[in-house]
Amino acid sequence: MGDMVVSIFFPDWQDGPDGPSNFSRVPGDGIDGYARETITVPATWVTHAPRGWSAPEAATITTAGLTAWRALVVNGGLKAGDTVAVLGTGGVSLYALQLAKAMGARVIATSSSDEKLARLSALGADAVINYRSQPEWGTVIRDLTNGRGVDHVVEVGGPGSLAQSIEAARDNGHIALIGVLTGFAGEVPTATMMRKQQRLQGLIVGSHRHQRDFVAALEVTGIRPVLDQAFALDDLRAAFEHQAAGRHFGKIPITL
Repeated sequence: MGDMVVSIFFPDWQDGPDGPSNFSRVPGDGIDGYARETITVPATWVTHAPRGWSAPEAATITTAGLTAWRALVVNGGLKAGDTVAVLGTGGVSLYALQLAKAMGARVIATSSSDEKLARLSALGADAVINYRSQPEWGTVIRDLTNGRGVDHVVEVGGPGSLAQSIEAARDNGHIALIGVLTGFAGEVPTATMMRKQQRLQGLIVGSHRHQRDFVAALEVTGIRPVLDQAFALDDLRAAFEHQAAGRHFGKIPITL
């Protein structure tokens, strides 16, 4: 039995700040992916998985986990005492919540489901907001932080939620744009963002180096991913339908 490994999203991005801007060399997009039983790839296309993790757990690292790590730690410089806002209950947001708490930050989380909000609280969220019943949740976050705003927003919605994220973030705060769930274009209150001198940074996962550092952090902190219902590889369509329906909480594992 060899080492347990996990793939990287951009196999050609080993280190350095200049990440790819397209998916032409991403497995499962521009080149053949991993929805199969066996595969042979160069060793540089993978990193070690955290010790003791199952294959479904390790599979959450490549996209969701690494994105949260880069957003908060690599780009955001997260430190103990910071305040972080995470939106929704997808894999990136849940990893961001867990990372932030493990590193001594305060977390405010949002969802449109009261049931999911309770689960976010159980995961360690210090405050939760139902964004459906409180559509001006950016103002609510400012109230929860005594008018200051949060240091970091993990923004997964895109144009439909960005205005509230700008409201929620403090002056000179950091907004990590990692999702476009509400669309690919829309109005952005640029004057407000400029006045508040905020940093809006788009990102897509990270490099081989980022993933190695992230795996090391996972082993030290003891964080384990939140897994939803598992589906067999032969039932892949049902897994996508489950995700599209929005019933999931965390990552949806695919098993052989």
